[in-house]
Amino acid sequence: MEYSHTDAELIQQPIGYWSWAAFKAVVDRTRAALAGIGVTQPQWWVLAQVARADEVRTRAEVSGILRNYLDTGSAGMESEIDTVIAHGWITEDAEGRLRITGEGRAFFDEAAAVQDKLRAERHAGISDEEYLVTLKVLQRFIRNTGGQAWHH
Repeated sequence: MEYSHTDAELIQQPIGYWSWAAFKAVVDRTRAALAGIGVTQPQWWVLAQVARADEVRTRAEVSGILRNYLDTGSAGMESEIDTVIAHGWITEDAEGRLRITGEGRAFFDEAAAVQDKLRAERHAGISDEEYLVTLKVLQRFIRNTGGQAWHH
């Protein structure tokens, strides 16, 4: 790969710009790929939380976990949960418990395959060790600036 600057120049580059550029590239690519199969990224999050849960989760639990993902907010997540229900991918009982449907399981498997391909694409040429160091460095930047690193 050809880098934008020499190593000496890269050391002087602003982390804010490069972390934003990486965020934008990854999120834009992810959202475009998911849109190609008819789902938004927040709807995928809802479906994944319900499909992958060891125990049945309530609407409040799913919304609570996801509300801080990319600044979606509680109202935004409630709307996304409603949309996933309207698609017939999950159901909600009178106590607010969310369960995946047969159609939802099939769609989840399709969307998960897209996510797996995206992960392979993003990680091409990047070792697990490099990835681990990158995440640890980013978390230190977040902590050093008083931010919140944990989205749950």
